[in-house]
Amino acid sequence: MIILTRNLVVAAVYLSLAGCLSGGKPDADVRGVLHGGLVWQGEVFVAGDVILDEDANLCILPGTRVRSLSPDAGPGGLVEHPHFPGSELIVKGEVPAVGTPAEPIIFESADLEVQPGAWGAINLEGSREAVFEYCVFRQADSAVHCRDSQVYIEQSLFEDNLVAIRFHDSDILIEHTLLRNNQSAIRFHFGSPVICENVFLDDDVNLPRNFWIQSEGSSFEHVFYDARRTPYLGRVLIEPLRTVPSALAGLSWNP
Repeated sequence: MIILTRNLVVAAVYLSLAGCLSGGKPDADVRGVLHGGLVWQGEVFVAGDVILDEDANLCILPGTRVRSLSPDAGPGGLVEHPHFPGSELIVKGEVPAVGTPAEPIIFESADLEVQPGAWGAINLEGSREAVFEYCVFRQADSAVHCRDSQVYIEQSLFEDNLVAIRFHDSDILIEHTLLRNNQSAIRFHFGSPVICENVFLDDDVNLPRNFWIQSEGSSFEHVFYDARRTPYLGRVLIEPLRTVPSALAGLSWNP
């Protein structure tokens, strides 16, 4: 299994971004299967289930707003596991999405008034490399979902999603990220994630070495779905707990 480290991933990001210069801007609505070197910038609308094929490298530039249209706006309709209702970006290739504090990359519904679950997911299926830095994810069923992929998430905000991050058998690093007001923050089956220096403001996700804000009289055990409820599952381990928030946890910028 590949172990992700910040230096290796950052080096890969810079190499990927260098290739962005050769791509072209998309049409206003993106549909179907995508190939080759691609660049997204400005406002991009995802119509239906858009597939980034294995040979594709999609660079998403700072300040880009990726907005998902309702499912009837384009072809699609993949809703069986591992897919979700609503438009999805299904990534089999590579995607470096690296924003800045001043110009984050935003993934959201085309309709800003709709509830969480309005669009499906950034759905990574066997992606060799996916990087999300200074990104904002809102209104998704499962904002980032990955299987058998290598994924790096840093300095990003996940809010108002049904599930913020789901993964299965993936090498994933999640750090310096804020997860708030999601119905679930992180769900995963198998794999060896590295999850550190984050802030969780959700009720039903618990991980070690984090500071947790709890309602008075509440207990962590009541929100676990692990061996406490189903014997064949593993246990969620929350020790050791931080007694005070880490000065390095969460974002270093103000979205």
